Amino acid sequence: MTAGGEGERTRVLVIGAGQAGLSVSWYLRRLGLEVGRDLVVLDRGPGTGGAWQHRWESLRLGAAHRVHDLPGMAELGLGFADADRSAPARDVVADRYARYEDALGLDVRRPVEVTGVTGLGDGFSVRWARRASSGGAPAAATGPGFGALRAEVVVNATGTWGAPFVPWYPGRDTFRGRQLHTSDYRAASELEGLDVVVVGGGTSAIGFVLELDGVAASTTWVTRRSVDWLDQGELDVESAVAAVAAQDRAARAGQALPSIVSGTGVPRTRRFVSGIERGVLVERPMFATVEPDGVRWADGTSAHADAIVWATGFRPELRHLAPLGLRSADGGVSVEGGASTLDPRLFFAGYGPQASTIGANRAGRAIARQVVARLSESDAERRRQG
Repeated sequence: MTAGGEGERTRVLVIGAGQAGLSVSWYLRRLGLEVGRDLVVLDRGPGTGGAWQHRWESLRLGAAHRVHDLPGMAELGLGFADADRSAPARDVVADRYARYEDALGLDVRRPVEVTGVTGLGDGFSVRWARRASSGGAPAAATGPGFGALRAEVVVNATGTWGAPFVPWYPGRDTFRGRQLHTSDYRAASELEGLDVVVVGGGTSAIGFVLELDGVAASTTWVTRRSVDWLDQGELDVESAVAAVAAQDRAARAGQALPSIVSGTGVPRTRRFVSGIERGVLVERPMFATVEPDGVRWADGTSAHADAIVWATGFRPELRHLAPLGLRSADGGVSVEGGASTLDPRLFFAGYGPQASTIGANRAGRAIARQVVARLSESDAERRRQG
């Protein structure tokens, strides 16, 4: 089999080697699939760690940002229970995921971006382009950096990091300062001495406000909805269950997925409480308009800004699946139990209610079993046809 050639075939293609893709791959390996012949994993990241490899330098693992073990990690001695809490989270996760991939012998191909998936009678045709190792734009559509393969089954595990969401507000495009999303944020030092507006009510936005304190000239924190603070150790199980159920309903109906954070609240960690007590974490309601030099609220008050940080979340990255025509009129794709309701050969790992590490792990086993069952059905059909 020649990698990247038109004649390359594999039984199962997993797109994405973050928590969801690795979880499914673990179970597929346990169920007997052989890497290369039966299983190929493509990943667009320059290194291991999924979306974690792109996180900002100051982010550490802790109460507000946790990573649960992937299946089999503890047995391999790679669990996160004893992870270094003083090292950047991106480095810790990247290291453990790298050793996990090695243990599974996955031979993940990276940095490779899938540019299009087309349905065929016996599976899918998948086009890909090799990206620059620094994460730059994909190679041209022809030449050594471009390739294609065929797969009987595709497991899409692309997550959301590649599809940042920035809401539109009147005047947003007239702003003369710098606008950056969570996916662009690297360090507070890049915004030193500036007046910064941080938009968002999740743990990332809160972390940015705290990190910018004393570095930026000023910070203004605005949220689209009031933050629901949870006391340390408090777990609102009912809200969490309801939020996941809402994601599941939306996925089944092919609707745009609602926010998980808005339904589950934010833990009141010691660091966050300190920020509240020091008057750093003071949330303001969402502004009405963006002006060339700042933002303005509906009551006429304004705040000067040299930069706006949009910590406003992400959307599922599904552009490469556009040729399959899966999008509904409501903007989502219909997924039930991890499988596409429109094409039983296509599965979605880490989508909707599976987005957390725990959800991805549980779905990994279920999806892997469905994939193997699908392959068995294909084999039986070929035998019947002689």
